[in-house]
Amino acid sequence: MEGAFAGMSRAVVTGGAGFIGRWLVKALLDDGWEVAALDDLSNGSLDNLAELSADPHLEFVAGSIDDRKAVERTFAGGADVCFHLAAKINVQNSIDDPVGTFAPDVIGTLEVLEAARSAGAPFLFMSSCMVYARAGDEPIGEEHPVRPASPYAASKLAGESLTLSYGLSYDHPVTVVRPFNTYGPFQRADGEGGVVAIFCRRALDRQPIEVFGDGTQTRDLLYVADCADFLLRSVATEAAHGQIVNAGTGRDVTINELAEIIGGGDLDVTHTVHPHPQAEIARLVCDTTKADQLLGWRPETSLEEGIARTSEWMKVGQGVPK
Repeated sequence: MEGAFAGMSRAVVTGGAGFIGRWLVKALLDDGWEVAALDDLSNGSLDNLAELSADPHLEFVAGSIDDRKAVERTFAGGADVCFHLAAKINVQNSIDDPVGTFAPDVIGTLEVLEAARSAGAPFLFMSSCMVYARAGDEPIGEEHPVRPASPYAASKLAGESLTLSYGLSYDHPVTVVRPFNTYGPFQRADGEGGVVAIFCRRALDRQPIEVFGDGTQTRDLLYVADCADFLLRSVATEAAHGQIVNAGTGRDVTINELAEIIGGGDLDVTHTVHPHPQAEIARLVCDTTKADQLLGWRPETSLEEGIARTSEWMKVGQGVPK
């Protein structure tokens, strides 16, 4: 990672054993950084870091972001930059148990922010496109209204506000990013949000592909390696400090179309009642203008290529596509 952090050497990644966290940790290690990865393994897995575990530049810290002692252990070796990815990510769980999502995520964000401020480490907060209000046909830009339809989305907005407040109150370098739906190898196929992983798993098992709702809802699907590159660029670009930046491809696809692409047209596609229709956003497509102009960033991986890489990784059970 070049630019604002030339000559710096140690990065903290919360949620470092998670799906996106794993890709970010690998990208940092490949770039010569020392990395401290904090994760309570509630969503992540040590299997995600297995191929990296022998790297002497990687330190794994088991613990939660709302555990001050765990956060202090993570920052004990110093930090030149902090990527805050850790969160409770299940929307339905946040609806069923709002305190169980909001309390640890918001207090945890505050704990990590304080540690980053004490270390003088620029801070990146990973938010979500789920904070946005429903949109029409237009792509969603950073100025689009927000309307959290779940405690998960509300916790993300609270984390955004805390993050931006540190930039204004303490002149601390902070950046908020809102990636759209990210997919790729290492994504769990047993969660609610990994629609590509779930569909690929069912296709490989020759099972019908189950779609929530009528399937006309759309998603802007971002390949995970492109997302990791976006995170690196966002925190390394001084012009992005104090900013909110979207990440997506600018192309959306209906869930019905996605099922047909992954199923190859020869698997049954069934529809079932959506578990949380009140939190659903009918159309999600990213306006990529700001990321392009501010960061010079554009995703490189097409949906078809990303699906092929994800399916191949699942098929062989080992090896990591780029």
